[in-house]
Amino acid sequence: MKRLLAVAAAATVAVGVAGTAAAHGADPAPSAKPAAASGYNPPPITWHKCQAGWNKAGFQCGRLIVPLDYSHPQGRKISLAVSRIKHTVPRSKYQGVMLTNPGGPGGSGLILPILKYYVPNHAGDAYDWIGFDPRGVGSSRPSLTCNQYFFHGDRPQYRPVTGTIMHQWVTRSKRYARQCVDAKHSALFNHVKTVDTVNDMESLRKALHAKKINYYGFSYGTYLGQVYATLHPNRVRRFVLDSNVDPKRVFYKSNQDQDRAFQKTFNIYFHWLARYHRVYHVGATFHNARARWIAARRHLDKHAARGILGGDELIDVFTSAGYYVYGWEDIAKAWSAYENQHNPRPLIRMYKSANPITKGADNGYAMYLGTQCTDAPWPHNQAKTNRDNWRLDKRYSYFTWSNAWFNGPCDYWKFPAGQPVQVSGANVKTPILMIDETYDAATPYPGNLVVRHLFPSASLIEGLDGSTHAGSLSGVACTDDTIARYLTKGTVPRRKAHYGADKICPPVPQPNPTASGAATPNAAAANSVIASLYAKARQEIARDSALIG
Repeated sequence: MKRLLAVAAAATVAVGVAGTAAAHGADPAPSAKPAAASGYNPPPITWHKCQAGWNKAGFQCGRLIVPLDYSHPQGRKISLAVSRIKHTVPRSKYQGVMLTNPGGPGGSGLILPILKYYVPNHAGDAYDWIGFDPRGVGSSRPSLTCNQYFFHGDRPQYRPVTGTIMHQWVTRSKRYARQCVDAKHSALFNHVKTVDTVNDMESLRKALHAKKINYYGFSYGTYLGQVYATLHPNRVRRFVLDSNVDPKRVFYKSNQDQDRAFQKTFNIYFHWLARYHRVYHVGATFHNARARWIAARRHLDKHAARGILGGDELIDVFTSAGYYVYGWEDIAKAWSAYENQHNPRPLIRMYKSANPITKGADNGYAMYLGTQCTDAPWPHNQAKTNRDNWRLDKRYSYFTWSNAWFNGPCDYWKFPAGQPVQVSGANVKTPILMIDETYDAATPYPGNLVVRHLFPSASLIEGLDGSTHAGSLSGVACTDDTIARYLTKGTVPRRKAHYGADKICPPVPQPNPTASGAATPNAAAANSVIASLYAKARQEIARDSALIG
């Protein structure tokens, strides 16, 4: 849901155009129900070398040409940036194409084929790993943007304790929604629902000449997988769904679920800070660490450090700690510098690195809203939204108003919303592997149980008592070896009769800043090019799955 604020900027790669997208023309009126992709047959993808040094890792790049509107398949076309790393096994052992998605909505997936190298026991070698930038995203054309300066700090404090603050945020929300109407290529906003991207996945399957697809999705990417499996159950082969969106809660209610869940994960982080007080000196007890953070946030609400780091920006930097354990030490070091040396620069750098104001910097956010605001009806009623958020704020104060204003433009979104697909796996006959951790806040664990119930062929791994979101293939042998067996043999943990997980694994471990060295998740890390691209891929998963969850 929230943009992840403690990781480096997303990795992107320029790709050449295979074929020519049609010139911009008048956009047909959006249909009430998105059309299926069955009537469209895309031209073949022309593969070529990628730029930015990806060739050393085996990447190829190309473009997929698809209709802007699948109800008018002969009309205006757009192009999607696509990447792949091909299989390296004999043809007799080839397992097919593996489509990937990092989340969002709005996440770039071009770098994700690098995950091939991090599946244990070379189980990824039997697949062609396919990455793509969904329509409107990144290197796809057109790429949507509304206001590159939207996240420039210092902004009004999140909690609207005065009428003035409320007015400022409502004005910002209205303005951004209007800027998207006025944006270049805004016609595309009528065609960025989940079903539109699912149609593109089906076009990609056809372009790759695959009878079925394998799929690896994180966060919002799991929802893409769920909808694809619902609409094309006979095209499903092996699906790995890590950190599942509850399809019955998209998307207004799922944001409220996150507000509740983040209260727990924020507190987990404050407990960790207290445990390592001798390292960071930001509070020897949970209550002390939390109180110092709250005091600093209130101070920064009134006096932004260097005119940039206000209370909002501090919340945003800490929000990533609620998503993942990966950046805990970096946040703690920056926080310690502020608390103990009165030095805000490290926190400011973290905020600014995740919120650049360069051309097109809001692409992920614009695309997030484009899907979130239209996949299902939004209240479009500020009074109701305020009531709901004040009610939540009484018990879940960390994240509620931050989350509310991140989604604020949805109340004023001008592009029509549809009705979400009624997700069902009743017709899916092949096993599906699901993964999540107990205290995942972005896609709360109970939603995974809902998805497991909807897909009778699915089995769920729970990372017991963990708080990391979308953390598979990061070195937990119990989970990653299960993924490898599934990709090799198609077997999943035996499904249990109860309403719960089918296999319990350790979570992604919390960091220990007093330990020396760190284990690498896979022998592929010995290759510096692959290791560097994998690190960028994890950043991409973190940044983009954090847009929704």
